[in-house]
This record gives sequence, C-alpha cells and structure tokens, in this order.
Amino acid sequence: MKFAWLCSHESYQPEDLVRQAVAAEEAGFDAVLGSDHFHPWVDDTSAAGFVWSWLGAVAAATERVELGTAVTCPLFHYHPALVAQMAATTDRLSNGRLMLGVGTGEALNERPLGFPFPGYAERQVRMQESLEIMHSLLRGDKLTFHGEYYTTETARLYSPPKGPLPILMAAGGPKSAQFAGTHADGLITSVKDPADTVAKVIAPYRAAATAAGKRHLVLATRWTVLAGDKDTAWQALSSMRGLRAPGRLEATDPQELRIKADDMDRDEVLASYTVVPDAAGLIEAYRPLVTDVGADIVSIQVMSADPVAAIELIGKDVLPALRELAD
Repeated sequence: MKFAWLCSHESYQPEDLVRQAVAAEEAGFDAVLGSDHFHPWVDDTSAAGFVWSWLGAVAAATERVELGTAVTCPLFHYHPALVAQMAATTDRLSNGRLMLGVGTGEALNERPLGFPFPGYAERQVRMQESLEIMHSLLRGDKLTFHGEYYTTETARLYSPPKGPLPILMAAGGPKSAQFAGTHADGLITSVKDPADTVAKVIAPYRAAATAAGKRHLVLATRWTVLAGDKDTAWQALSSMRGLRAPGRLEATDPQELRIKADDMDRDEVLASYTVVPDAAGLIEAYRPLVTDVGADIVSIQVMSADPVAAIELIGKDVLPALRELAD
C-alpha cells in the first residue's frame, strides 16, 4: 500500500506547493498529487496555478515520489491528445514516475474559458473517446480518430512516456465506477462512509475491471482538517469553504461561491469535513481507507494552518502507524 500527499492548487500558490512536495518526499510519502483547477472555490484566500507546469518543477525537485493529477479533465479546455502529450512529457522529466488521474470536470474550470458544461451523459461519452485517444497515443500508436466529439489526424507522441503510464478515473457512484473499471486503468474515489464507498463504488469497479481482464488499482482519498479548535479549523479550511456552497457544480465565479459559503453556518460547513486535533485523530481518520476500503494508494488530504508542519507530523507519527495497519 502506498501513501500520497495531495497538493491543493486551489489553496496554495505553486511555489509553496513545490516546497510541500519536497517536504512530502522527505517525510516518507510514496506519491505527490496535484489538483487541476482554472478557478478556485473562493476568490479571497485561494490560488489556481497550472498543475502541469508545477509537475515539471516537482519532477526536477524530487527523486523518488510518484507524481499524479487528482484530477485533470481531458474533455473541454484540454484536448485528450494534448493531455497525453503533457502526461508523456512529465513522465519523461520524472523518469517514469507519473500516473494520470482524470475526471469529467466541473463548470468552474470550463465555463470561464467559454466551453459548455453539459450533463453527465455527454461527459461520459466524451470521456470514453478521450480514454481511447489517450491510451492509443500513450502506447505509441499513430492515431487517426473521428469520434462524435474529438478528431485526430495521424497524431503521434514523438516524446513518448518512459513506459506504461496508468490512467486512473475519478468516480463517486456505481455507474461511473463500472465505467472506470471497463475503460480506465484504475479508480480514484473520495471516501466519506467507507462501507458505502465499498458497496457503491469499489465493488462495481472491481467487478467491471475483472470482466475487462484488467488489474485492480484503487486510489482512495479523504479530506481532513487538522486543527485544535473551531477557529483554527475555519482558518485552515478558508480556501476550500466554497466546495460546500450550494450550486457549486454550476458556478463559474469563485466570488459567488465565497458569498454563499459565508452565508452558511460555520458549524454546518465544518461538520461536512473530518476535523481532528492531532496525529492520533489523523490515524483514526485514515484507518478505514487502509483496513476496510483496501486501497492500493491512500491519498492524505489535510487542510492545516501550517501544511509543511502537518506533513512533517504525518511523516513522523501517522505514516508508520498506517503502514503497520496495512501489513
């Protein structure tokens, strides 16, 4: 079992996240992931760096940790062939350390650039075409493709990845999990209720992957807040508070989400996250992802007033305990 640190591009500037990535490698994490956003969730205490430039910097600044996106959307403002090229280049710069996480996107990152954001049915068809294009290019094919939504003409990656490059797809329900098992190389899922996630997401994914003759690869995530009191927790969560605002799936303007979030009761917002005061609380928060969910990779996503100190704490007191549970 591997453990990843998520670098939140909605919360910290890219230069700060490079420092987090280096600290995560030094602390003993196996992987470093980066979110991919054009707009953040609020407009006041936030950031939104370009994850693909950042991944190149992290590749140069680290030696061991695997790198990944959690997640990139290859449907609208990125053409899937361009995502394959970005991934292959990053894989070469990191000497074969990249895994590509993809998802069907959010209006927050597409509509500001003039792209539509249709319903899930269309986005799933787009994803199927995108995965076909990316898989083909990443394995070295010269591809002419004429789909419903995407076209390539003799497209080929002349700087291919160093080796096999897995594509993991984010899913939160049984239909998308089955789709991931059939069309992707792995699953990314966010865990609130472990038993519910196993029944509705991981089990359908595994069944579909088995039917497709594919190995299973599950990356499980959980958001936590490391804080000793509510005021500190709210400070730590500040840049992500719009994630719980009503209408977030249709929003394009982080200002709108910030206003809605600040109209909400703070206790209601905090109650939607796992808030813990110390290392023992973090161990208990992530224990089910190790023992019940049975993930191959556990992504530790911690909001904290001092993220580097949190990384050091996790490396010293949390990762050893979770590794022991995994044995």
